[in-house]
Amino acid sequence: MVMLTWVLSLMMNNPHVLKMAQEELDRVVGNERKVNESDVNNLMYLQAIVKETFRLYPASPLGIQRIFRKDCIISDFHIPKDTWLFCNVWKLQRDPQIWSSPLEFKPERFINCNKEIDVLGRDFELIPFGAGRRMCPGTTAALQMLHLILANLLHSFELSNVSNKELI
Repeated sequence: MVMLTWVLSLMMNNPHVLKMAQEELDRVVGNERKVNESDVNNLMYLQAIVKETFRLYPASPLGIQRIFRKDCIISDFHIPKDTWLFCNVWKLQRDPQIWSSPLEFKPERFINCNKEIDVLGRDFELIPFGAGRRMCPGTTAALQMLHLILANLLHSFELSNVSNKELI
């Protein structure tokens, strides 16, 4: 629900993104039926919106903590055994060396040059669910639900920001 709130508020603040998502739904799904789970694979712009939301506002901004089981050296830094590690996912995913205009909401960045980047822990530029064998076990379910609920909301309702004031 937190991610759905973020994605909707970002879309309300960027009406051109909302319009493009609705146009994509009209093209792919049409007005004669409801959105099916199988439609999500064809909703490329909607998927880009979700990726961009996860990039800007990961559900767990500090990731899951880890404890070093033994002494370790990383980039000339000695890390003693039993040190707690918190990965600042929020900061990593806003790195200007990786992302152009890192603070801007631009789903288009996942349409062309970064379309192969996913949130499944294979691409370390975008790790809102963590990575490796200890990544979030609910990733697949969360993604399916978020995409399907968002698509159905956008397809079934006309959304707008009546005040034209930024929501976040």
